Amino acid sequence: MKHLFALINLKTLIVTIASVISTWLCLRYEVTANFPLTLVATAIIFPIVFSINGAYKRREVALREYASIKAHGMAIYLVCRDWLENPQTTTLETARGLIGGLLEKCSLLFTSDGRDFRENEESVYRQLSELSRFIKHELRGNGLATGEVSRCNQYLSKLSLAFENLKHIYQYRTPTTLRTFSRFFIVMLPIIYGPYFASQALHYSHFVIYVMPVLFSLVLVSLSNIQDHLENPFDQVGEDDIQFNVDLFVGRMYE
Repeated sequence: MKHLFALINLKTLIVTIASVISTWLCLRYEVTANFPLTLVATAIIFPIVFSINGAYKRREVALREYASIKAHGMAIYLVCRDWLENPQTTTLETARGLIGGLLEKCSLLFTSDGRDFRENEESVYRQLSELSRFIKHELRGNGLATGEVSRCNQYLSKLSLAFENLKHIYQYRTPTTLRTFSRFFIVMLPIIYGPYFASQALHYSHFVIYVMPVLFSLVLVSLSNIQDHLENPFDQVGEDDIQFNVDLFVGRMYE
């Protein structure tokens, strides 16, 4: 039921009521028309399915890039633990703190509403800078070989690239004009199609006259809601959003 109610919201109720009222008025004043249903497929189904597919692909890319940040962060920690001859506890604690802090700042950046975007973005860059200094001074200063330091910097480079890709997914969405087009016709078509529902009602019994406008509205608005939930995979609103389990990840960095 939780997943079902995620698709049915106030917009669904408003559009459904409006389509039922439109059908009732057309029945009352005998306004009927046999509109082609191909208009629905052209104006709504194709654009909304295209948007859902685009939003889903963006979410999958975001998952892959977030996994890359975690994997390369873990790789840097394992360098500290296993590549140094005698790793100190403070070095491992510092590495955990820097990597965990980076993930926390990324989580804050991507789950915020965007008003503090520049400030949160700057905090991520500062954390990356601190991690770079840690590799240079702490690891190299404790005897890590030059080639291994270079490899560790490659991990940091790939981690930074994954962050930039995630940031662009957060900033740039599926085409705004296409989503606006779909939202407009999702609201208007169930109302405009009142004469069509009235004409079809002649073939139904009295108790099921309004089933078609209700189902018509539910299907179209639910597709729109699916697209809205997938549009931002970081906002922690939809059922399929990316979860940032920073504490759990850092807890797996064993000494």
